[in-house]
Amino acid sequence: MADFSLAAKPAARPQNANFSSGPCAKRPGFTLAALEGAALGRSHRAKGPKAKLAEVITRSKAILGMPEDWRLGIVPASDTGAVEMALWSLLGARPVDVLAHESFSEAWATDVVKQLKLADARVIKADYGKLPDVAAIDFSHDVVLAWNGTTSGVRFPNGDFIPADREGLVIADSTSAAFAMALPWEKLDVVTWSWQKVLGGEGGHGMLALSPRAVERLLSHKPAWPLPKIFRLTSGGKLSEGIFVGETINTPSMLCVEDALDGLRWAESVGGLKGLIARSEANLKAIADWVEGNERVRFLAEKAETRSCTSICLVIGAPWFKALDAEGQAKAAKDVASLLEKENVALDAGAYRDAPPGLRIWGGATVETSNIAALLPWVDYAIDAVAPKSK
Repeated sequence: MADFSLAAKPAARPQNANFSSGPCAKRPGFTLAALEGAALGRSHRAKGPKAKLAEVITRSKAILGMPEDWRLGIVPASDTGAVEMALWSLLGARPVDVLAHESFSEAWATDVVKQLKLADARVIKADYGKLPDVAAIDFSHDVVLAWNGTTSGVRFPNGDFIPADREGLVIADSTSAAFAMALPWEKLDVVTWSWQKVLGGEGGHGMLALSPRAVERLLSHKPAWPLPKIFRLTSGGKLSEGIFVGETINTPSMLCVEDALDGLRWAESVGGLKGLIARSEANLKAIADWVEGNERVRFLAEKAETRSCTSICLVIGAPWFKALDAEGQAKAAKDVASLLEKENVALDAGAYRDAPPGLRIWGGATVETSNIAALLPWVDYAIDAVAPKSK
């Protein structure tokens, strides 16, 4: 039997206390010296800076194993900008099914229903900790989903539910999945992510990947609404090919570009996608081994096969916590996160504001498993420390 006596204050501390789910921890060994080659003070349209932008694209495609006939571009406004660009540019030709199981996928549902006002849209919902019912999806419709729920810690374990002969497009927000999970490219049509997640890059820049089917839609479908310049992927009825070779729509930060290249080179040095996945899965395993038999915590994700290896969401399971009302639980969970931050062992590790109260520990590839292992006894200690004291 596990020993559930009060946890003592640990002596060891994580060497890096950055467990934020975005922006995420920099890669191990990072220093500002890695950015010394940045093309600062240069036009992003000049030959050298443009080559760096193109290098981000080619290295990303190679590491991810993206099919050769897909196009990949750097777009404004992080993953949010990439998703919005896809929604506003591609939807309207078919009915739409939006899968909503956490805050960001719920935001995409709001865009589709209330902003684009698509009358033939359906929202297939699930509570935090669960995936939507994939049997309810009509794949003659376009489908919008979040491959990994950044605020719920729930991921799709595979793409088996998506038919190869689907009629509609599948648009997958993959910001906390890319570089940490094997994406089924043959089952997807649009994949988006941002630099500040698994590779620990800086914010503000998104990546938009389009399958040949998505490109065909762009060329054959004209949205019924006006598109601002920042969303336009076509010009004169033709694809704006420059976007996919480093000619960005707006001005990127060349400092962030250099940082992205540093992250990609590091990814190659640890074994590419296979190595990145192994690092993230090791972090999940360390937490799963700790959760097993621990009455203080449990995963928010109900099924083991759907647990994220990046945004690892936990809820407090201690009996005293369960006895609190909703307001008391929210306060107690914040107190746990605050204590971890005060002790400088886990920064920004509280659950997302719309999620059930608890903790969210980033387990992406830039996080060392040794730091996860050093943190976990502190979580035990913090939960016990904030428990209401008996009178």
